[in-house]
Amino acid sequence: MAVLDRGMAQPGPAQRSSARHDAQHARHDAARRDRRINQPTVPAQHPGRHADPPADLVEAADAESLVELYESVAGLLASRGEWRQAYEHLRYALEVATADTALPPQVPQQLRVEVARLRREYAEAREQSLRDALTDSYNRRYLDQRLLEIVEQHGGDHAGGLAVALVDLDWFKSVNDTFGHHVGDRVLQQVVGLLQVGLPDGGFCARYGGEEFVLMLPGVDGTTATAVAEAARARVEQYPWATIVLGLRVTISIGVAHQPAAGAAPPNPEEQLRSADGLLYTAKQSGRNAVAYRVGGEVRLSGAPVRRPR
Repeated sequence: MAVLDRGMAQPGPAQRSSARHDAQHARHDAARRDRRINQPTVPAQHPGRHADPPADLVEAADAESLVELYESVAGLLASRGEWRQAYEHLRYALEVATADTALPPQVPQQLRVEVARLRREYAEAREQSLRDALTDSYNRRYLDQRLLEIVEQHGGDHAGGLAVALVDLDWFKSVNDTFGHHVGDRVLQQVVGLLQVGLPDGGFCARYGGEEFVLMLPGVDGTTATAVAEAARARVEQYPWATIVLGLRVTISIGVAHQPAAGAAPPNPEEQLRSADGLLYTAKQSGRNAVAYRVGGEVRLSGAPVRRPR
């Protein structure tokens, strides 16, 4: 009995070591549980990469709001191909939706920052997808999207109507053949900059293809549309192209199709472009460096059409 009493009252070194190990393990488990409770629900991001979150990203009032927020993040991540993180946010949404708690959930601060960042990056990526890589003008995709919207907004009841100007660089193949494609690219970029000067509110320039561009001019009358096109033609003709390369000269031809709004049916986008294309052909045939437009049923020209010597 004495031996047993001594053994129980005085643990050996191995037992003391085991007890210390168990205590440390318990403390580590508790710390891990605390970290999981307080851990942000999104991957950590460097704080310097973020702007302040939008004001509408406030604490969620109920579980449904937080679920929608997680689903929003998941959708943005999936659009970028980040499937694993998207899955994680959907899992968080499921956990919130199925949680049995009487307390309203709170939106973690870092989740709000993450949503703001993803929304900003998504908007930037979408904007880039609608821009022409060379000239930074809008591309054909944007033109197709906006044309129908502008027709609906300015077709039947908006003062002034809608004008579509189709622009083509004159003898652009000769520019590439004579001076090289590098100079040709610089010419396209400079022409776009000149075309975008003085556009009316809501107007924009889009690359239609190759060396052709479209000017959308909503809410203007026919006289104003022609004046905008003529001003653009004159700016291109008068630009000091020799500063790019000696001997360079660039002009453009334009066809302007205008659809009045008052008492008229909304214009058909395809018909607008076809009409502008036909007028552009007239400007080309007249000798180029001209603007062709209609007054009533009569086709007229402005500019300085001069046939290029052969």
